Amino acid sequence: MKIQGRTFIVSGGASGLGKGCCIEIVAQGGHVAVLDQNEENGLEFVAEIGAGAKFFECDVLSSDSVAKAVEGASAWAKQTGKPVAGAICAAGVSLPAAILDRNGNPFDLGDFEFVMGVNVRGTIDLARQTCAEIVKNSPFPASEDRGIIIMVASSAAFDGQNGQVSYSASKGAITALTLPLARDVGRHGIRAVTIAPSLFETRMTSVMSDKVRQSLEKTFVFPKRAGRPDEFAATARHCIENEMLNGTVIRLDGATRMTKM
Repeated sequence: MKIQGRTFIVSGGASGLGKGCCIEIVAQGGHVAVLDQNEENGLEFVAEIGAGAKFFECDVLSSDSVAKAVEGASAWAKQTGKPVAGAICAAGVSLPAAILDRNGNPFDLGDFEFVMGVNVRGTIDLARQTCAEIVKNSPFPASEDRGIIIMVASSAAFDGQNGQVSYSASKGAITALTLPLARDVGRHGIRAVTIAPSLFETRMTSVMSDKVRQSLEKTFVFPKRAGRPDEFAATARHCIENEMLNGTVIRLDGATRMTKM
């Protein structure tokens, strides 16, 4: 599927991996609907990137908020003549905590529910609403590649470290639902792919403690550095353009395998 002439909805689009994807899509002649909670960052970013991007404030924990953003993106796509062709679900959070603290007290279930809500519920909500827009508005026949949902998992889905029960559970869920989602929407000419990065330079990882970062860096094989958003975006671009990528999870980790801290 060509990026040019199409609109893609990107949650978490004003920072990190989502921002990198937005830059890449616009560079390839596509449009991006930048969904983010941070209005100031979002408006500043779309002003920088130009007419190929439009900001929509969105809280992925609210279905009404997601619906409003998707409807706005679809209306914009109709105005520009570049139909909605997919979503990159890049909004994500992490609240590290051992399931029992040093005093034997269980972790806060509210924090667990928040992580699962943003990373899993928020992903599925955007995916389902975007798929509905693609089917409703896309002028391309279902026999053609007319849409894609790109989801974001993590190395933690496979080898999560201490304190990553919530995060690993959320990212493991994304890997598990990739194939059934692809099977559900395949008859509509829509694909589903998940990218599972290791440590990448994002706003979320920028607040990581030195101890955690150093622990992760010890596991690096090659390259011995964190990944960059543009490298993630290049992978997302290939997922969009390569029709045979469907129902799979791509590990983007430089052969890194996380170990016990």
